[in-house]
Amino acid sequence: MLSLDKMYHASFILKNAVSKTEMINALAINGEGNLYLKCENLQKTGSFKIRGSYYKIHQLNKTDCDKGIVACSAGNHAQGVALAAKKNNIKATIFLPDSAPISKVEATKSYGAKVKLVGESYTESYEAALKYCEEVGATFIHPFDDDDVIAGQGTIALEILDQLSDVDMVIVPIGGGGLISGIAFVIKQLKPDCKVIGVQAEGAASMYCSIKEGRLTKTDVVSTFADGVAVKMPGELTYKYINEYVDDIVTVTEDEIATAILMLMEKQKLVCEGAGALSVAAVISKKVNIDGKNTCCILSGGNIDVNILSRVINRGLLNSGRTSDLYISLTDKPGQLEGVSRVIARNGGNVIGVFYDQGEENSDINSCVLKIKMETRNFNQIQDIKDDLNKSGFCVLNKVI
Repeated sequence: MLSLDKMYHASFILKNAVSKTEMINALAINGEGNLYLKCENLQKTGSFKIRGSYYKIHQLNKTDCDKGIVACSAGNHAQGVALAAKKNNIKATIFLPDSAPISKVEATKSYGAKVKLVGESYTESYEAALKYCEEVGATFIHPFDDDDVIAGQGTIALEILDQLSDVDMVIVPIGGGGLISGIAFVIKQLKPDCKVIGVQAEGAASMYCSIKEGRLTKTDVVSTFADGVAVKMPGELTYKYINEYVDDIVTVTEDEIATAILMLMEKQKLVCEGAGALSVAAVISKKVNIDGKNTCCILSGGNIDVNILSRVINRGLLNSGRTSDLYISLTDKPGQLEGVSRVIARNGGNVIGVFYDQGEENSDINSCVLKIKMETRNFNQIQDIKDDLNKSGFCVLNKVI
């Protein structure tokens, strides 16, 4: 069972094993100055997971350690277990889904763990890991549904209360629920008037659905680039703790997550993975009202796959009005492109791509469609450019024809 004594003990054990991460006042995101970021993305191994895994492994007896340990993860828990095992000279075997980012797979191997890629999802890897444990007699380190693991994650809340004693709200990403379970337990014991809000990806909202329906609910399909929270079935322990201690859960879209990642990079100079940016996504999309509240967003991880980073940034630029595609119907004659460019330039836009498509069947023989890709400041500027183009005699299309 969880207790404050267990939380304080975990904090003592982790004192020299993990970093006390920074609490940053996010003025660039919220000009009122009462939004703070708890930067677990800067933690050892790049996420909060080292806290729970290290404390759990520290609690094992010698017999369990000698048998070796097994873990299953989409990546961050894997790295935490691998590093903790290395520090304690314990043999570790880690199961990851085939879809796990290469960067996380290689990082796990670099800590000395044996890696097995099994299945397309976390659930399939989890089942394979349990079967392997039975075969070899190893000790399984659960990524979230374990009181020792939850206690390790709860040490974040002790740091928050030390760094921001007048905190009014803590916003926490949810995958399996271990992180928010530990944080919510501590907050409600030591500062019960502080709200704890969970955030899930819309395409992986098993805990959100479970709480709303009043029972554990499995999601048949998860669809999110935030691989760190792609969990089909929440834990029994975490469901119980969240149901008791968490005030509310909201969901955010893929576009909102991408926009949050871009904003954190550009405004705060912080790199977050999809799961790590969920809390900020909830704030900037107005899913959570933080007006007048000292609010702490947990940035749970920074291990984003560089192979999708450019796509995430591009999506974030589109969703924030920083890039835009214009489709303009023109009469195909000299000077048209120059005229369009002149209008865009005088409104402060920057053309970065041009695509020319001649008229199709049943269209005017002299017609064409011009696709312009441009950089802009925001949606208001995009609309100004469209209005000026229409006033200048050009026909801006609402969509591709």
